Amino acid sequence: MLFSDLYQPIDDAIVRKAQAIKLLICDIDGVFSDGRIYLGNQGEELKAFNTKDGFGIKALINGGVDVAVITGRHSQIVQQRMTSLNVKHIYQGMEDKLQGYAELKDTLQLEDHEIAYIGDDAPDLPVMLKVGLSVAVQDAHPMVIRAADYQTLLPGGYGAVRELTDLLLLCQGKSLGYEGSSV
Repeated sequence: MLFSDLYQPIDDAIVRKAQAIKLLICDIDGVFSDGRIYLGNQGEELKAFNTKDGFGIKALINGGVDVAVITGRHSQIVQQRMTSLNVKHIYQGMEDKLQGYAELKDTLQLEDHEIAYIGDDAPDLPVMLKVGLSVAVQDAHPMVIRAADYQTLLPGGYGAVRELTDLLLLCQGKSLGYEGSSV
């Protein structure tokens, strides 16, 4: 499979789980970003987002898989970035991420096995333990790595989300978003 050539080998159980996914839920800090928050002298907050992750999110949405974010913090930067990527389901200020998860399941009428989640730290665990495909970024907390079905080769903020979107698209027999990107 092309995914194994690009990233790392995956077993058949992961492929089967990925084939069923209709919604990808992402944490933000430590997943879309490297987890660092820059604060300026005037109180402004800055985050860096990887454009590869953005391309992967757009390709996934174009491939028919919904995308959502659930984050414990509020940030206008997150709202702007996710809106620019056409992410329609943005849950901020969710210290209890299971609440956002339950709302998404109900709104989109999905079952647990049809949902994937990517996270990096303890607040992500409750959702990771419910979904059909749980993913930890390469530099996640060890407890999160243990709970995950799959650990990305790439760290948070450096293409981990793109790795997961590639996994989902390729396992579902869809294009990565450019010519010649099939299984």
